[in-house]
Amino acid sequence: MSPPSSAANSAEFYSFSAENIDGEMVSMERLTDKNYAQLQELYTSYAGQGLHILAFPCNQFGHQEPGTNAEIKENALNKYHTTFEFFSKCDVNGSNALPLFKYLQNALPGTLINSIKWNFTKFLIARDGTPYKRYSPQTDPVVRSVGCFFNLILYSTQV
Repeated sequence: MSPPSSAANSAEFYSFSAENIDGEMVSMERLTDKNYAQLQELYTSYAGQGLHILAFPCNQFGHQEPGTNAEIKENALNKYHTTFEFFSKCDVNGSNALPLFKYLQNALPGTLINSIKWNFTKFLIARDGTPYKRYSPQTDPVVRSVGCFFNLILYSTQV
């Protein structure tokens, strides 16, 4: 049996639930929650020191962001309690990609290809506007590594 080729099938994955070994129903949607929670934790920790998190919703990956801008904002606020800044839904790849993302892809090339491979790819930009690092959506220690970088930048600007 071959894996499904449709990107829509990957989005459907998150609509399923399964019983875990303890007999509890577990929604696959919980796997999508970690990025917003992690970003909010990072923002809460460092916003007072000048950190900005800019979220650009995109529907190019498995149609995971089909809602309107208002629906996306409401969901982020009510479900994830986000307080960082959201922008209008946009394309990040292809001919209709926001120029900002074309710039970031060239400045911080990805592994194998420059295009953004999935939602929640993260770009860290230094205070002076220099693109510093690109993180994959699966990068769990982003809070620690960004925090270390941010503390280093704060230290170097205060010396």
